[in-house]
Amino acid sequence: MKLRDIYDYLNELSPFELQEKWDNSGLIVGHPERDIKRIVVSLDLDVEMIEAAEEGVLFVVHHPLIFGKLTELDFRRYPANLIERLIRKRQSLIAMHTNFDQTHLNRHVFTQVMGLEPEREEPYLCEASVDWSLEELQERVREAFGLEVLRMVTPRERIRSVALCTGAGASMMDRVEAECFLTGDIKYHDAMKAMSQGLMMVDVGHWESERFFAELMAEQLKNLPISAIIAPSKNPFTISR
Repeated sequence: MKLRDIYDYLNELSPFELQEKWDNSGLIVGHPERDIKRIVVSLDLDVEMIEAAEEGVLFVVHHPLIFGKLTELDFRRYPANLIERLIRKRQSLIAMHTNFDQTHLNRHVFTQVMGLEPEREEPYLCEASVDWSLEELQERVREAFGLEVLRMVTPRERIRSVALCTGAGASMMDRVEAECFLTGDIKYHDAMKAMSQGLMMVDVGHWESERFFAELMAEQLKNLPISAIIAPSKNPFTISR
């Protein structure tokens, strides 16, 4: 199957034109006329993944390998060290990032992972009414995202509504109408702002909230006449107790 045919399918599934201006979804490495015999799906790309895959595979990942302006290719450093390996093995790479967040990933995590039905939905954001105690919220979040530790801002004893933005969504807090906002990568000043506005926030982790990408994407690729396998992505953070 030609790379361009897979690209066209992905573009129809989740149009690349939906991505944010700062994003770099789409074809990262490869040639449209290259023959692809296997697809490897993962949240991120790493050295071990490239070395383990055969020559000529196409990686479909969530996070783009190249962000912003690439001014040099120093093969000692990221991302050039990965780009060099991809080229040597004639491997290709497509990223499905903020476009896929909007069309598939956020809603999938909200409905299929958390078991909630959106009552209000907009790009990157799902909200629903709930009736949970703080303990019930903590249990649900720990189970859904596999968390050992919860970082919370302005905890409430009872939660009547909840919102979710997978990945790093703290910048969306002004658009949240729910009492509790679940997202990842909450910075100190985001927490201070939320506390001053009385918004409860729970940091569910960036990797933890998006690790469902690979299974979801692999399911979408079943419509293609080509095999797609999942390569587990590693969380770059380690929790030490």
